[in-house]
Amino acid sequence: MATLDAPLIVTSRREFDDSFTLERYVTTGGYVALKKALTMFPEAVASEVDTASLLGRGGAGFPAGRKWSMLRKSPISYLVVNGDESEPATFKDHYLIERDPHQLIEGVIIAAYALQVSQAFIFLRGEFALGLERVQQAVNDAYAHGALGPKIFGSAFSLDLVVHPGAGAYICGEETSLIEALEGKRGFPRIKPPFFPAVTGLYGEPTVVNNIETLSNLPWIVNNGGAAFAALGGGRSTGTRLFALAGRVKNPGVFEIEMVKNTFRDLIYDPRLGGGILGDRAIKAIIPGGVSAPWFGPELLDLPLGQDEVAEKGSMLGSGSIVVMDETSCAVRATWRIVKFFSRESCGQCTPCREGSGWLERVLYRLEHGGGRVEDLDLLLDLSDNISPGLTWPPQQTTICVLGPSIPSSINSAITMFKDEFLEHVHHGGCPHD
Repeated sequence: MATLDAPLIVTSRREFDDSFTLERYVTTGGYVALKKALTMFPEAVASEVDTASLLGRGGAGFPAGRKWSMLRKSPISYLVVNGDESEPATFKDHYLIERDPHQLIEGVIIAAYALQVSQAFIFLRGEFALGLERVQQAVNDAYAHGALGPKIFGSAFSLDLVVHPGAGAYICGEETSLIEALEGKRGFPRIKPPFFPAVTGLYGEPTVVNNIETLSNLPWIVNNGGAAFAALGGGRSTGTRLFALAGRVKNPGVFEIEMVKNTFRDLIYDPRLGGGILGDRAIKAIIPGGVSAPWFGPELLDLPLGQDEVAEKGSMLGSGSIVVMDETSCAVRATWRIVKFFSRESCGQCTPCREGSGWLERVLYRLEHGGGRVEDLDLLLDLSDNISPGLTWPPQQTTICVLGPSIPSSINSAITMFKDEFLEHVHHGGCPHD
């Protein structure tokens, strides 16, 4: 059974139908943390976040406090919120902006105060129609409440916050691509160095880019202290985390649970969480951290949900998305659909990604649709090796961003784990289960 006695940090208002309103937020302790933060030195607020050991919840898992400390001192600097959640089967940030936008806004203001930034942007995926509407309304209400604008709550600190909808490009989840789009340009990733956002970011100025869930933790950390947050979880993986559970489970959804103290098995099978597998069938494989992550077999179900624990087994928690495949799932079809997505979303700037993803998708298409050959398995691995040499994890970089080198992970996992299934597609002339 899952350990569910940890406090709910970012989903504490989940039982309220009007959790997205200013009235509900204020009556449940909203903006108290901000008022407390404004009585502290900015460095003290940043110190609490550092003490909390809060890892970024956007995918890379970089400590938020350390990222803040890298900001180059400058008269002009910016805070940008990455809400371009576009990884397939990842929907935990989507949940937060629809259900508790004021919590995000309070976290943004606290972070801006700690960094002494006077201009912030929330960049949201354009398809999040309801989320965009609720975040914009929450920003308007926060201005009217005195939580945004000049001299917030009578203090000397001022902040302007702009909500910017994206155009639905997956690549804009990469922070430098997001910055390009925010500047009104096409979402192309920038070469690092020199374009580390903390040094040269938005409009050429120092910029901190944080994920929605990351910043949504800040009100709780300020109210309760960084040490209280660090006491939850284990090792580097402190606090709780949102997991978007999808696939062949009885109860898919977003769940906030304590890191490390719970396992993949707990999340998937606990009746209060995933509830088990549809039809009580056996698990075939799980994708532990978004579809760019290498797959795990059922033998790793008892692995703790921790950043380092998952990395040691050759994958990542990534975007917090866990996809479950049961014994009836087709590994070839799943791989083809994943690669098709990445091929479509490649920005085309780098040759290995632009050309390689298209070739991989075409080979997988013919395997799934009856034209596959035995030699296609070696061809897939050879093409993948050209995009990510050695097919190791973390992947070797041959491109400006990590999109291209992430594509081979699902191919390598599927062929390694389910080679016989690929061969069945060849000999049968397509999927034998159709």
